Amino acid sequence: MQESHTAGAERYLLTYADLITLLLGLFIILYAISDVDSAKYKKFMNQAGIFFGSKEILPTENHNSRLDLVGDKETLKARVENFIKEYNVQNNVKLTENERGFTISILNKILFQSGQAKLSEEAKPILAKIAQILKTLPNDIRVEGNTDDVPIHTAQFPSNWHLSIARATNTAYYLMKNQGLNQEKVAIVGNAEFNPVVKDSTAEARAQNRRVDIVILNK
Repeated sequence: MQESHTAGAERYLLTYADLITLLLGLFIILYAISDVDSAKYKKFMNQAGIFFGSKEILPTENHNSRLDLVGDKETLKARVENFIKEYNVQNNVKLTENERGFTISILNKILFQSGQAKLSEEAKPILAKIAQILKTLPNDIRVEGNTDDVPIHTAQFPSNWHLSIARATNTAYYLMKNQGLNQEKVAIVGNAEFNPVVKDSTAEARAQNRRVDIVILNK
């Protein structure tokens, strides 16, 4: 009789332990779902899988990977380099890569008249071609205006900040409004003279710094 009572108690404890385990797993999953951070979501889901004795549920993101693109980096580079050659703008359009992603730099002399922010007609087919490339990518885009270190003070542009933001805005607006680039992916930044690519010491150097950068951000 005593043995039967003991066995019943052990079965109760096993059932209770299973219930606690299931509740713990449920809370982990609920917490993961409530967090919009995809990296944390994957981490918690994988921890839940390990807890229940299964393999990794979701692949962990490789933070060492570069750009998450439709296609690959070499395809992107080839497309940009081909259009640069097609339009013969090797001296005015550059493609670079760094920790942020890829940057297409367009010198202001083919985008705007001196001291102005209205896009030139010459710039529009170039931007249209860039838009075709950008629309195939899942990445967010930053359009950044940059000036040289020569101060500006006009009725329209009281400072280089105003000028750089206006140029970035007009470039981005053309890409979105006229070329159909997804507005949700685009951010606009004005750097004024504070993001030079070379030291502002000569006319040639200042010309290199007067530019709009279209940055394809790493995901």
